[in-house]
Amino acid sequence: MIALRNLVLATAIMAGSVLLSPQELTAFELAGAWATSADQCGKVFARKGRANQVSFTNFSGIYGGGFIAEANRVRGKFEDCLIKSRKDGDQTINLVVACASGIMLSNVQFFLKVIDDDTISRDFPGMEGMEVTYHRCQI
Repeated sequence: MIALRNLVLATAIMAGSVLLSPQELTAFELAGAWATSADQCGKVFARKGRANQVSFTNFSGIYGGGFIAEANRVRGKFEDCLIKSRKDGDQTINLVVACASGIMLSNVQFFLKVIDDDTISRDFPGMEGMEVTYHRCQI
């Protein structure tokens, strides 16, 4: 009877560990600086200030631009967005963010497709063929 109970317990533990594998629990790491061209990272981003924080260069838009993702926000050159919700799919990330620019507040939805650890693309639903690819910058 004890052996049967141990077998049932071991089977339940194994089944649970398969369902809760670390691979499925780990979301894609979005944090970092992302530019539209990997070759232009040094022209889009720079480390500034006493804290050596990553920020945009003065003329980052000329080189394609990009964004900086942090734990709970996404920053562009002229806007700062708070992540309101995030849903990770198999190879997709759906973000809803509340953005503040110099003149207005707005909610924006981002549909991101993970290509590899250092490449994502943003899709624009309803706009056939419209997508922007971003590359993670090592700044």
